[in-house]
Amino acid sequence: MINELPVLDLSAASAGAEARARFREALHSAARDVGFFQLTGHGITAEETAALMRVMRDFFALPEAERLAISNLNSPHFRGYTRIGDERTGGSQDWRDQLDIGAEREAHVPAPGEPGYWWLDGPNQWPAALPELRTTALSWIDRLSEVARRLLHELLASIGAPEDFYDDAFADRPHLHLKLVRYPGTAPDGAGQGVGWHKDYGFLTLLLQDSVGGLQVDRGDGSYIDVPPLPGAFVVNLGELLEVATNGYLKATNHRVVSPAGSRERFSVPFFFNPRLDARIESVPFPHADRAPGVTQDATNPLFAEYGRNEIKGWLRAHPAVARRHHADLLTAGV
Repeated sequence: MINELPVLDLSAASAGAEARARFREALHSAARDVGFFQLTGHGITAEETAALMRVMRDFFALPEAERLAISNLNSPHFRGYTRIGDERTGGSQDWRDQLDIGAEREAHVPAPGEPGYWWLDGPNQWPAALPELRTTALSWIDRLSEVARRLLHELLASIGAPEDFYDDAFADRPHLHLKLVRYPGTAPDGAGQGVGWHKDYGFLTLLLQDSVGGLQVDRGDGSYIDVPPLPGAFVVNLGELLEVATNGYLKATNHRVVSPAGSRERFSVPFFFNPRLDARIESVPFPHADRAPGVTQDATNPLFAEYGRNEIKGWLRAHPAVARRHHADLLTAGV
């Protein structure tokens, strides 16, 4: 039984044919058997990481009134600040606060007949007292998009699929999403749910952790793998759409964060690499398709091949106050 996540070095993919073959073999195994791994050799510098962590800590150190001035309750696009305890996973309260940031876009208000998921396109909200946050966060999105695109190509090649198969789905307006997250310790009632068990909705997630642990990955047998921070590494996991794309051959794996003990804080930055909202994810051709077990069947969490539909279901569920304020019609429609 695996007791720790595989550690893969992306630079090996550029170190000659033999090193690349070994890297792809390890990547194939990690994606098929675990759905999670640690990634080094990605090219993101320690200086870039330190700059992001510094500005994130500065944001959460702002007075609460300044953070609440950009509350996501103001945004029909689910952008902005979520105060501690306002997000839900599995119907239970997550004890964390966060800032949700995406690619800067004009608001796309769905026209009659257009899908409701177009509400997810829109402008960000930025704190007036911290102008450097905008520059740093959008730069991070650009840098990690490069890493994730390269990694997706390697992943597809590792299972024998055309590495550019989904390039069109990511062309033009990919739905890129960044969270700045703080876990402020254990909830006053003693509950330890930093964020509950869940799977990510899209293709790939690259997570930057600080030095405080708490991330756990479900083994599928009632036990879990602890994921201690590895300096200089991103924790990578596969999202639901890669499970859909490969008919379950690649795994989207449940994971959670247990709150730090007492009042100790934990900071993390997940980046979600996702296609256009209107991209329909076709099944990718690969030699092992006959071994695919099929996608997970869960009546409480249906999986959709249309990315925007898969994404909006999660936001409506996780942020009920935003959904009630701005999207009562989508709740009624059961999107």
